[in-house]
Amino acid sequence: MKKITSIILVCISLFLPALAEIPTVPLSELKPDTKHKKAAEMITRIIENYHYKKKPLDDQLSSQMLDNYLKSLDQNHSFFILQDIKEFEDYRYRLDNYLEKTNLFPAFVIFRRYRQRIDERVQYALELLKSDFDFSLNEEYQFDRRESDWAEDRLTLDELWRKRIKNDYLSLLLSDKEEPDIKDTLSKRYKRLKTSTFQLDANDVFQTYINAYTTAIEPHTSYFSPRTSENFDISMRLSLEGIGAVLRGDTDYTQVQRIVPGGPADLSGQLHAEDKIVGVGQNSDGEIVDVIGWRLDDVVDLIRGAKDTEVRLEVLPKSSGLEGPNKVISIIRDKIKLEEQAAKSSIIEIPESTGRIGVIDVPTFYSDFAAQARGDKNYKSTSRDVRKILAELQNENIDGIIIDLRSNGGGSLTEALEFTGLFIETGPVVQTKDSRGRIEINNDPDPGITYAGPLAVLVDRNSASASEIFAGAIQDYRRGIIIGEPTFGKGTVQQIVDLNRIARDSNNKHGRLKTTIAQFFRISGGSNQHKGVVPDIVFPTAETAHDHGERSLDNALPWEKIEPASYLSASAPVDSFHRAKQQYEVRIKSNKLFQLLLEKQALTQAASDKKSVSLLKDERENEREKLLDTKLRLENEFRIAQGLEPLAKDEEADEAEKEELNTIDVILDETAHILFDLISPAHSTAQL
Repeated sequence: MKKITSIILVCISLFLPALAEIPTVPLSELKPDTKHKKAAEMITRIIENYHYKKKPLDDQLSSQMLDNYLKSLDQNHSFFILQDIKEFEDYRYRLDNYLEKTNLFPAFVIFRRYRQRIDERVQYALELLKSDFDFSLNEEYQFDRRESDWAEDRLTLDELWRKRIKNDYLSLLLSDKEEPDIKDTLSKRYKRLKTSTFQLDANDVFQTYINAYTTAIEPHTSYFSPRTSENFDISMRLSLEGIGAVLRGDTDYTQVQRIVPGGPADLSGQLHAEDKIVGVGQNSDGEIVDVIGWRLDDVVDLIRGAKDTEVRLEVLPKSSGLEGPNKVISIIRDKIKLEEQAAKSSIIEIPESTGRIGVIDVPTFYSDFAAQARGDKNYKSTSRDVRKILAELQNENIDGIIIDLRSNGGGSLTEALEFTGLFIETGPVVQTKDSRGRIEINNDPDPGITYAGPLAVLVDRNSASASEIFAGAIQDYRRGIIIGEPTFGKGTVQQIVDLNRIARDSNNKHGRLKTTIAQFFRISGGSNQHKGVVPDIVFPTAETAHDHGERSLDNALPWEKIEPASYLSASAPVDSFHRAKQQYEVRIKSNKLFQLLLEKQALTQAASDKKSVSLLKDERENEREKLLDTKLRLENEFRIAQGLEPLAKDEEADEAEKEELNTIDVILDETAHILFDLISPAHSTAQL
């Protein structure tokens, strides 16, 4: 199971003291409260009556719930031993019965054992740190144990932890840290693991347990405790300020899931999706605090801060794996500017022809609702901005237009409808089916067409939600060609329910429930859910996207089909798409830049797929040097092919790339060639 423990938008300008001391919670307080029982009753009732997916609370759900709960506590199989798991098996087909009676004691029984095992592991780790390590022994450490068997007993777990601690020590040693500093860093890391666990209270236990139930139904249904709800409110009120990154817990690491368009992280160009954050420091001279093994909430608290203040992040780049060297980047916290999220245009000149392809980059489907509510006639929105850009590009005598939706995670549904309407005359755009089976058709709200010329839509694995609605509609109308990677595949609608309003209990706060209430369907009847939008031409970069998006999540709603809506598609000939695909396949075989891009991607994927590392110091150093040499070779070949100067061995690629404004976007460039092939078959034939 691909486990995401939590996702938090780190874009808050609220200043919070970094991790003030919180007293540990006594064991006597780790028990369910009346308010937890009331919340559990409300949650099960809401899900049974209103959730889109009708899944009974039965033995099958109970079994999945137990697995989810154990994975949420110990996803890497590093603390529980087989004896514990065998004891917990008594609950496997009984948790449904307990939950029906709002009996929550199993959650606390399991959590108290978890606390005990954490204490034992930390004591073992601290004791082992007093000894020395021999890095000349040929040993291997498996750092990803998510699919491994549970440790047979404490002695087996001791051996696993011996290698873990040895690896932690070696990693810091390879980062040029001195021995006293290494032991101090690791001592603090392990103590922090115990402290953060012992600070979890009954509300935290209840939230984790009830989410084991909700995610056993569907991955986008989740419960927010009162404290989590308050943090969510803060993030919504101040969602346009901070560094602009979505983070998630990934084994012992905090991983960047997505960079928010227009935010400081995006504009800096230094932080990327799938990078791992291993340390956080404040200002230019603040100590970098090691955050490996920390709870996600605590890492977020360190990254938060006031506008115009500096945060320094120690990062393991996604392409480096655990062997790669860390790098420290600096980001100034700032407001996420709406103009930076706005659609932008450019023009690609097609070599050896007079071809000109207009490009409109749409990072998100946005609308300035506040300005609109004030009656501002010039408020910004995706559709309004793109309408102006289309007029400007047509005045530039372009031959066709690409809509670039790569990494566009969605946004306003209204804007998705308006945006689609710019390219079709009139008709339906998307269908919505609710939990009762009622179907609503959402139409283009503005009859008429702004741009009727040749069109391509470029998507990737991170194009989601509203992006998929637009791309799916364009494909169904055969209004343009879809190019890139299969999209994320999120075709569901969620609603947040305030449990306090249902309970009408002024003495207690019960939190909120985010529940899935509907599903989007394309006008052709199929869903974007799970499969995503499959492009007419799929780039080979998609080969590494099989474990990404909705299809990688346990219990995700499956692909489904309903009756198609009534619509009139364009007459784009299917054989022209097929011919363009053949021409593209021939072209990329001799496209040096495209082949280098695939080689870079393969290197990154190989690092991501690794589950173990050597504990031989010499071998680790050799692996790191080989990785750095390979990355430098690829980077320099890429630069030379573009007419740029190669980098010296110690030169930072990120910094050099910032200085070069003419770096070619290989994917976008090839998309322009495909579109021009469709527009000018004679040119493409001549090229072949």
